[in-house]
Amino acid sequence: MRYIRYAFLAALAAVLVTVALANREAVVLRLLPEELSGFLGLSWQVQLPLFIVIFLGIVAGIVIGFIWEWLREYKLRAKGKRAERAAVQLSKEVQSLKQSSAKPGDDVLAMLEDGPRAR
Repeated sequence: MRYIRYAFLAALAAVLVTVALANREAVVLRLLPEELSGFLGLSWQVQLPLFIVIFLGIVAGIVIGFIWEWLREYKLRAKGKRAERAAVQLSKEVQSLKQSSAKPGDDVLAMLEDGPRAR
């Protein structure tokens, strides 16, 4: 399995290097279109190689997807936490009921009910 992972990573690296070498020409990224930037007085722009723009777009998409999924699964995480708290509370209640209903001569029965944990 380790060799398959290394082979996949090597193939991915080869593809990324090929894309980077094929898209080395510089492009200008502008915050606003030229007409609107002249009207507003904002003319922020940066000149980058095209492959960096492509890679930044991929990374931004992955980050947005992770954040979106994390927010979407909030209800499931909250429901799981509530269920875990309820299970712990019920377990404590069962233990307290077992201890309060035990009679002095029921030590063997208490050990059998609790299992190997009580020994």
